Amino acid sequence: MLHELRVENLLLIESAELRLAPGLNVLTGETGAGKTVLAHALDLLLGGRPRAGIVRPGAEEAYVEGVFELTDGLRAQLGERIPADAEELVLARRVAAEGRTRALINGRSATVGDLRDVAATMLVFYGQHEHRKLTVASAQLDILDGFCGNEQQARRAAMATAHAAVIECQQRLDDLKALDGERERELDLLQFELTEIDEAAPSESEQEELLAVRGKLAHVEGLRSAAFAACEALAPEDGEGVNARLADVGGGLDGVAGIDEQLDALGARWQSLSIEADDLAAELRRYCESLGVEPGLLEKTEERLALLDRLSRKHGGSIAAVIAYADASRERLALLNDAEASLESASAELAEAIAASSALAAELHKARRAAAPKLAKQVCARLDELAMVGASFAVELSDRDGGPTGADGVDFMIATNPGVPAGPLREIASGGELSRVMLALLGVANDGSATTLVFDEIDAGVGGKTARVVGERLRSLAAERQVLCITHLPQIASLADRHFSIEKDSATDPVLTTVTELREPEVVGELVRMLGAEEDDSAALRHARELRNAA
Repeated sequence: MLHELRVENLLLIESAELRLAPGLNVLTGETGAGKTVLAHALDLLLGGRPRAGIVRPGAEEAYVEGVFELTDGLRAQLGERIPADAEELVLARRVAAEGRTRALINGRSATVGDLRDVAATMLVFYGQHEHRKLTVASAQLDILDGFCGNEQQARRAAMATAHAAVIECQQRLDDLKALDGERERELDLLQFELTEIDEAAPSESEQEELLAVRGKLAHVEGLRSAAFAACEALAPEDGEGVNARLADVGGGLDGVAGIDEQLDALGARWQSLSIEADDLAAELRRYCESLGVEPGLLEKTEERLALLDRLSRKHGGSIAAVIAYADASRERLALLNDAEASLESASAELAEAIAASSALAAELHKARRAAAPKLAKQVCARLDELAMVGASFAVELSDRDGGPTGADGVDFMIATNPGVPAGPLREIASGGELSRVMLALLGVANDGSATTLVFDEIDAGVGGKTARVVGERLRSLAAERQVLCITHLPQIASLADRHFSIEKDSATDPVLTTVTELREPEVVGELVRMLGAEEDDSAALRHARELRNAA
């Protein structure tokens, strides 16, 4: 539902804000007051092309904004195109004076195509904008299926699922066929790489150990020299070292033991120091002896590390990546080796999916073929009531490639006058005729949509009793969805749930148009004006009240 429509600096309108209601909303005003400007504003929200000179003189840009109800389904459809905390959908269009346009969805820049796609799910326009008639073509199948009933909607849902399955199966088969063409070359390459990795049998722990060994081997001479120098200082092979001096001095301390407790304690520490020095000298000598290196060990270590490094650089930059690549390659090899069987299986699955899709398409076609003449007959009866007496209407089905809605093309054909050849509705009907045909169609065929409907020129060439019938049809349609109608007929305007009046002030320069929501007393006054009477005309006032009371 469209909650609000805001317009700034669009032709005659400097600023206008319409707060729309559920049900039937009407816009009225004198001829030339600017009703078509609001129609053009809505068309801009639908992605329409701005006409030249649309920006109000003196303004830098025109701005149109529509605030719509944001349903859960629409939120899922839009995804990241709107903020996660958005509570409503805001579509906007800016038109610069030089003609450049910019589209916005909830304040975020979007393409006009994106705006058009989103708006088309929220708003449908029937009226004078020629390219809007093309929307009828996309809606025709939905209208016919809506007339077929709820079972047809279930068939369409099943058809969409079946068609998606066909697409998925076809894609899988195409992938397998492409895979088969490269199969032998890829098999050879994968087998070579796996053999290379398996023979190397890389592991992260081994690499860490080898790096430690290489670091040690690269410094073995320095380690040996340092340890040997320390050992020689403590206990040299020739001559006296620190250990001998410690023993000599310790003997002197032993000679005076038992005389002074304080010196005895120090002597004990000296003895411990002498023992630790002897142990340390022995440990250093054993360490020096352990540094005897296997000949060629450093070269072997470097070669192994070079192999692991080459594999890492080739397959992801680390040993973990090499191992992961090997695992993935084994899975790929299994798929390639099983490609022939997979091709047969995929072909069979595709055939089954196509058969299921074709069966559902046949069911859809059968229901449409049975419903088409019934829909045409009821529409013709409605057209007579809507001042299109003698108009003929038919629903033509044609074959097309299968899709998510089946394999039928639908064309609504109309001849607006007796003896005139029928042609496609989108090409034959004028703006007013198109609106009335759609009113008749939607009156007999509920397409299940909650889209807001906008009718412009629906009252062209209509008056008297027919005007009341048109109004009744609009109100009936508005009982289930929001309807916005631009009209000059009091019979239609009197039925509105919310009424807006458009007035032009020619005394300003440039001319200024304002849009006002009317309260109940003002509605009656506007109906009097629409009846072509003066505001103090008692008969017209009584008639206006009768129209309003009858609503």
